Amino acid sequence: MLERGFYRSFLLLFAALLMPALAVAAGKCERLVATGNPEYPPYLWRDPQNPQQLIGANADLLQHLAKELGVVVDIIYTGPWSRAQDEVRTGRVDLIAGAFLTLPRLEVMDYVHPAFFYTPSVVWVHRGAEFPYAGWDDLRNRTGDTLVNNSFGQAFDDYAKSNLTLEGVASLTQAFQKLLLGRTDYVLYERYPGQALADSLGMQDDLLVLDPPISSEGLYLTLSHNSACNDAWLRGMLAKKMNEAVASGLPDVLLQRNLQRWKDQQLTPSGDAEQ
Repeated sequence: MLERGFYRSFLLLFAALLMPALAVAAGKCERLVATGNPEYPPYLWRDPQNPQQLIGANADLLQHLAKELGVVVDIIYTGPWSRAQDEVRTGRVDLIAGAFLTLPRLEVMDYVHPAFFYTPSVVWVHRGAEFPYAGWDDLRNRTGDTLVNNSFGQAFDDYAKSNLTLEGVASLTQAFQKLLLGRTDYVLYERYPGQALADSLGMQDDLLVLDPPISSEGLYLTLSHNSACNDAWLRGMLAKKMNEAVASGLPDVLLQRNLQRWKDQQLTPSGDAEQ
């Protein structure tokens, strides 16, 4: 009986000593930091009322997941898309709220499956300066622009590296301006974010989309390998809650809501301030 009492006391003492360590481990990820492409409406863009924060369909979905997990997430503006990726790659930021899957990114980030959106990427040209286009080969011997470190899926990225002349720019606004000045032949970018930005810049009548799309890729939530919060529990729970959200149709609801949100913002002076 004495031995049993001693053993019980030992277990209680051990548990008491272990509890602070467990509390620290459980609490290290109570707050996550995310970023993404700031020129990506209706998926993601800078909040006109708080330009250091990103809003949009992707941000709303990530906030939903965070609430389900009982954590807080800050979705912040860290600069242009290329800088945002660097911030996540180094682990200074935990998550990207929407990225295509590529082999280089797989080396530095974990992807949360499934994809929550599929978005077509297209060829944008200056209206009146279009050229015959039926597929990737028709972009040869022409000069195009895209965002620095942007991707259109691994298959197209590999093709472009070997066959196309693409220049990287910091922002889509800059790419469209160069296109209208005749300094490039085309711009590669996603259809819906490109249309949203063209509308806000008053360029919609000057730009034309060539079909078919060069690709249609899934947007994923990604978690930096160097994030202090990247552990099996977080990856597993994010995947579980993402599956539930996609099955319920929530991403599409958020997309439609943010399409209207973006349009409404363009009707006010504050909506122009974000660019």
